[in-house]
Amino acid sequence: MTKLKDLKARFMEDPEFREENARVDEEYALIDALVRARSAATLTQAELARRLGTTQSAVARLEGGRGSPSFSTLRRYAEATGTRLTVGLVPVSRAAGRRAEIGT
Repeated sequence: MTKLKDLKARFMEDPEFREENARVDEEYALIDALVRARSAATLTQAELARRLGTTQSAVARLEGGRGSPSFSTLRRYAEATGTRLTVGLVPVSRAAGRRAEIGT
């Protein structure tokens, strides 16, 4: 039986798979950050929804990765959870196949 990590390593040899995998990883990182911020603020989805002036199901969709939230929505989410939204652009290092942050 093939192990999952071995299968992923084999798929990662395909440039198209690597690119899509990186895109999805970034989306999951945002979702994870949203859920962590809400949890750290000890808010339920319903409580957060009230602060945002929306519904619990809208918060669930946002945290579930369905849709593409606007910058304004992310900023309001951050404010409602007592956090600060930061956005950055980092160059992609083509030779290494991974991101390299400026100044590191």
